Amino acid sequence: QVHLVESGGGLVQPGASLRLSCGASGRSFSEYAMGWFRQAPGKEREFVAAINWSGSNTYYADSVKGRFTISRDNTKNTLYLEMNTLKPEDTASYYCAARELGPMTPTLAQGYDYWGQGTQVTVSS
Repeated sequence: QVHLVESGGGLVQPGASLRLSCGASGRSFSEYAMGWFRQAPGKEREFVAAINWSGSNTYYADSVKGRFTISRDNTKNTLYLEMNTLKPEDTASYYCAARELGPMTPTLAQGYDYWGQGTQVTVSS
């Protein structure tokens, strides 16, 4: 069991940057693959980025590739999402998710075992 809490969301103008954090508690953070997903009202939850247990492998949605960076610090039990050049289309609730080690497809929400409560990101003029 792992408990996840996101933070760092807010209201920003287009072109601005934000860094989201996801603190994990419970046990053995380094044993989990982690992902970020986002969901806007009335829309399906979509994949944003993922990272394996060690941080050696990362995955990004085409819509954020080159703008967002996922990372993790296993010594601090924390997952990060650095978001640069934010666009209005990035507006959504952002969720971190954890998956116990094993075969999985990192882009599918159904593959994750635990979820945080979400943090709101709004990009608007």
